[in-house]
Amino acid sequence: MSKRTLVSIGLATTALLAAAPAQAQYADGGIKIGVLTDMSGPYSAMGGPGSVVAAQMAIDDCLAAECKGMKIELVQADHQNKADVGAATARQWLDQDHVDAMVDLTNSSVSLAVQKLIKEKGGIAMYSGPATTRLTNDDCASNGFHWMFDTYSQAAVGAAALTKLGFKNWYFITVDYAFGHSLEKDASEQVIANGGTVLGSVRHPLNNSDFSSFLLQGQGSKAQVIGLANGGQDTVNAIKQAKEFGVGGKDQKLAALLVFLSDVNALGLQTAQGLSYADGFYWDADDDARALSARFEAKVKGTKPTMVQAGVYSSTLHYLRSAAAAGTDDWQKVSATMRQLPIKDPVMKNASIRPDGRVIHDMYVYEVKSPAESKYSWDYLKKVGTVPAAEAFQPLAKSTCPLVKG
Repeated sequence: MSKRTLVSIGLATTALLAAAPAQAQYADGGIKIGVLTDMSGPYSAMGGPGSVVAAQMAIDDCLAAECKGMKIELVQADHQNKADVGAATARQWLDQDHVDAMVDLTNSSVSLAVQKLIKEKGGIAMYSGPATTRLTNDDCASNGFHWMFDTYSQAAVGAAALTKLGFKNWYFITVDYAFGHSLEKDASEQVIANGGTVLGSVRHPLNNSDFSSFLLQGQGSKAQVIGLANGGQDTVNAIKQAKEFGVGGKDQKLAALLVFLSDVNALGLQTAQGLSYADGFYWDADDDARALSARFEAKVKGTKPTMVQAGVYSSTLHYLRSAAAAGTDDWQKVSATMRQLPIKDPVMKNASIRPDGRVIHDMYVYEVKSPAESKYSWDYLKKVGTVPAAEAFQPLAKSTCPLVKG
């Protein structure tokens, strides 16, 4: 054997040995991601099976690029909008199934239970579905990332804008759990900060079917605005029934603080036309969004992605890129890398991760088109404004996250 051959073998062996530790740091030889979502309840249209598809799309894209050659597995579970069910599933994933990261986590109560768990056990959670700001305030975690929107972003864009336009008196119809309480609180603060008054509120159970009494109470308050501090099917039901009862007419405005594209689709343009709301992603915003959404629709027939599902794609892709760059699935190292790498994908614009785990990015104000304005399938929205990333979310200086204060 020639001297040159021996040198070549030696160099090749050295290269393999140098790469070996990075490969060995992936537990079980790869990475496992879990989609924990509402698969069949009131939030299933905005997350649910579509979130599973979005996560798989992100895996496919990373395997074609930075993650080439890696073993990546996807699992899914339905938390049924119950904090105990969600926490039990997450605990099993972390303790027994070796799940490295969890995504979606729609439902604020479930997300807070999971956040508590990952602070104890490790792992990474990326929340694109829940809205409570507690995730980046008192309950923040170094390994928890709030990805898409929260109650502050919805209130800062929606409630503040309407109050500034002269709609000063508000009455809230609020879903009775962590998400609704947080949304009402943040919206009320925006109303008051802009010279308005909150006349009262009423709370309803999650997945409610009859809003007649709540709407009539709002109508009887004589408030200029009845604010819906709920989401998903509850928002759809409330808007439909408000139209039936004539609530929110000439002298009183109905304002939905959290609306998704799936809600507009369920309502139909005849009912939803003129509705304004804040969103972090719209499928028809630009060429990149259209291309991603076309791929999604091919897998989920006749459906465009919501901002929750788009957030699942974005968070999953960023996590995988970070794990590939770190050469490990060690949650502490991957969490640190996630903060260092820029977020670049078809979903997020001007995005970055703050010390409190809040992912800030541009938010947009959309208005639902009339049937006459819509020219093609899913042509539902027109953009009426952009709220820059630094203004769309709670200022870091006001965060009560111990990671910030420390």
